[in-house]
Amino acid sequence: MKFVRNLGAKTGAAGNIRASLELINTQLYSVEERIAQQARAFDPAVEPYVSYAVESSGKRLRPALALLAGGATGEINSSHLDLAVVLELIHAATLVHDDIMDGAEKRRSQPTANAKWGNAITVLLGDCLFAHALKLSTSFPDGEISRRIASAASDVCSGEIIQTQRRFDLKLSVADYFRIIEMKTAALFAAASELGAFINNATPEVISAMKTFGLRFGTAYQIYDDCLDIAGTEEKAGKTLGTDLQKGKLTLPILHLLQTASSAERHRYSEMILRSEPEDAIGLAEAAHASGALAFAISTTERMLHEAQQQTALLPRNKYSDSLNGVCSSLIEVVGQFRG
Repeated sequence: MKFVRNLGAKTGAAGNIRASLELINTQLYSVEERIAQQARAFDPAVEPYVSYAVESSGKRLRPALALLAGGATGEINSSHLDLAVVLELIHAATLVHDDIMDGAEKRRSQPTANAKWGNAITVLLGDCLFAHALKLSTSFPDGEISRRIASAASDVCSGEIIQTQRRFDLKLSVADYFRIIEMKTAALFAAASELGAFINNATPEVISAMKTFGLRFGTAYQIYDDCLDIAGTEEKAGKTLGTDLQKGKLTLPILHLLQTASSAERHRYSEMILRSEPEDAIGLAEAAHASGALAFAISTTERMLHEAQQQTALLPRNKYSDSLNGVCSSLIEVVGQFRG
């Protein structure tokens, strides 16, 4: 049985990402079975909510990085599968909470948990997923794995708090933006690739390189997602778009737009951001296109992915390290389509 999800890309370029993950298809299917098994471990009254959340949590990129890092540094074993499950449960928890905060009604072409059951149950659902994932992480024989997972989870939550705190903040700098996305998104990718190597007792240099790989890839992926919110379509993305600007999240394309605009234009764009009307979001997206701000964000994404690929030079050359490079190349192709 093949297990590769629809990546929700703008066009058919997602096929290249699927091809890069085909190598670990069997292991991804095992991860999927284990995730379903964990959902069944909840109280019968809670299990349907958990099952819905984990079934709609998406692409399994974090598990994929953990598995590929494992294969690139040795053998993929049961601990890598356990790591993949824990990371995906944490990711599912963050998505559940994100959708509440964004007021999103659709994810992976399905109603979000908050759209189905309201915010009260959905907040608690996210809490359950976080708690269960951290409980599972204590089962690793080396306590350092659990500590690093907990640290990444803490970074994710802290990043979300800071992002929420800085909504509609016109003083947000590009450096602030990168700090936020490294915490809220890249930290979990970094844990995946770092711990995939750590489990195999790779050298400290290789473990560090794999952590940097995950940080760069995760940062690039968040910038891509921010570009998708401006330039994508809901039909192809399979989720609610346009929420960033309406919720006051200043992402890289908009920050660059403000940074490069004339004084008069900056004042006008700032007023549009603060009004946060749907037509203002459309106008800002069009300005990001026309000014080259979107192209700047795309180029930044591509640069980050090339930097991620450079980290694989310390790895043995094998099919798994090739696939790590291939996933980066595929995302470069996907994000490049926004130039069209």
